[in-house]
Amino acid sequence: MEKPRRGIQSVEIGTQLLVALGRHVAPMALRDLGKAAGVPVGKAHPYLVSFLKVGFVVQDGTGRYELGPLALQLGLAKLQRLDPIKEASPLIEALASETEQSIAVAVWGNFGPTVVRLEEPIHPLHVNLRTGTVMSLAYTATGRLFAAYLPPKVVEKMMLEDLARTRPADGRGASEELSKSQIEALLVETRLHGISRTLGQPIPGIDAFCAPVFDSTNNLVLGITAMGPEATFDSDWNGRVAAPLKACALEISRRLGFVPTDEAG
Repeated sequence: MEKPRRGIQSVEIGTQLLVALGRHVAPMALRDLGKAAGVPVGKAHPYLVSFLKVGFVVQDGTGRYELGPLALQLGLAKLQRLDPIKEASPLIEALASETEQSIAVAVWGNFGPTVVRLEEPIHPLHVNLRTGTVMSLAYTATGRLFAAYLPPKVVEKMMLEDLARTRPADGRGASEELSKSQIEALLVETRLHGISRTLGQPIPGIDAFCAPVFDSTNNLVLGITAMGPEATFDSDWNGRVAAPLKACALEISRRLGFVPTDEAG
């Protein structure tokens, strides 16, 4: 077992103060900042003096603190180096292992939601899905996720084209078309749960969830899809597939600079 590595406590304490500032939109008074960071005011003040000197923080006219130009420079440098797929890769490997389901990563491409990475569990899912596959906007969990979170003008024309050419069959082989109102209801459902779901569509016997990954500007950049046979797939909205999938997507989003609404301060 690897021994914990020894660090510098003062750096860790200073980081707590910077993280607390980063989570609040408005400038913070010293007392409030110390409380949010869990650092006593008397102990926090010397750190802030040093941060002021190097430009990590600045003070407004009332003496309140906020992140300064150095924090911005470092943040921008990191954002320029971020690769969403690279950030997602190690996490989806763990997700496939934890859920024992196939995991796909999709981006918005020229022809719609496109699979760019596929991670199979121990027992692979034998369906016609590979890197480069374009997912139906109306009839797949992946497509519905992008339709729910991208601006309507971006997906409108493509959705009509998708409906015109896609005629999925249900388990009995009968045609099952979705109306515009049904699709809109499914997109509302997706936004409500923060995740999309399909049961036996477009492939009978295969269920799927897809969770969104957002970047620092709150734009959808990836869809993370978990899919598997209905016999072994927990299709509950908060079950043993959906819960870790949502947690994985949120962690990838955080790594891309996304700040959830409830943490924005």
